[in-house]
Amino acid sequence: MGLDELRETALRLNALYGQLERKRWGREWTTQELALGFMGDVGDLAKLVQAHAGVRDIDDVQARLGHELSDCLWSILVLADKCGVDLEAEFRRNTAGLIQYVSAELEQ
Repeated sequence: MGLDELRETALRLNALYGQLERKRWGREWTTQELALGFMGDVGDLAKLVQAHAGVRDIDDVQARLGHELSDCLWSILVLADKCGVDLEAEFRRNTAGLIQYVSAELEQ
């Protein structure tokens, strides 16, 4: 599954969440609320990474780690769309610049 298909799937799920949020609370989550949810997922991910490294006890860490990484990716894809960011283009631009910078630093 490529980035375009991942993005389409993430946005399809986000649309379903929007319907569920309207049904439950009469409104959809704002972009800010999505970002706050992402922050909670990142906190959960940090704990799972600690468990994966052996400094925290969490059952079924490998499966939970995959789940949380997937949640974080979903959030990033949805937030990029809602904020009008071409994530693929930005990733390519950013990593190209970082590769150039790190390569130059290693040559010194």
